[in-house]
Amino acid sequence: MADESDSPLVFRRILITIDEDDRPSTSRAFRFALTLAHDYQAHLGIASVLESNDISIYESLMPAKLNEKREHLKTIVQEYAAKAEAFGVEHVQPIIAEGGDVDDVILQKIVPDFQPDLIVCGADVDFASHGHPGAIGLRLTKKADVSVIVIR
Repeated sequence: MADESDSPLVFRRILITIDEDDRPSTSRAFRFALTLAHDYQAHLGIASVLESNDISIYESLMPAKLNEKREHLKTIVQEYAAKAEAFGVEHVQPIIAEGGDVDDVILQKIVPDFQPDLIVCGADVDFASHGHPGAIGLRLTKKADVSVIVIR
C-alpha cells in the first residue's frame, strides 16, 4: 500500500449545508466552500432542508402554504448556486430535501445521493434554532462517514 502521508489532501465533491435561519454563519461557510470548490475544481452541492418543525400543523394542511415554503427554500438555494457559478465553480448542484432532524436528512438522503468527500456547515452561533449553538455541525461531525468542517 502506498504511503499517503506526503500527498496532498484534495476534496473533489464538497457539500455545503445552507441554513436559512442562520445567514451569518451560513455565509461564512458558503464562502469557504466556494473557495475550496473553485480552487480544487470540485463539484459543489448546495443543500438545504425544509424542516418539519418549521411547518405548523395549519400549514401542513394547506398545500399552497407548504408549496410556498418549498419554493422559498428553492429560490434561496438557487441564489447560492448562481453565486457559485458566477464565481467560476463549474459543477454546481442545488439540493433541496424535507424531513425531521436536519442532520439525519442530510446524512440519510443527501449524502448518499451526492456522495461528498467533504461536508461544510456553519457553526450555528448566531441563531441557535436547533436546540443549542453548533448543534447541526456537531451532530454531522459525530455521525458522518466523510470529513466535516464547521466554520465560525
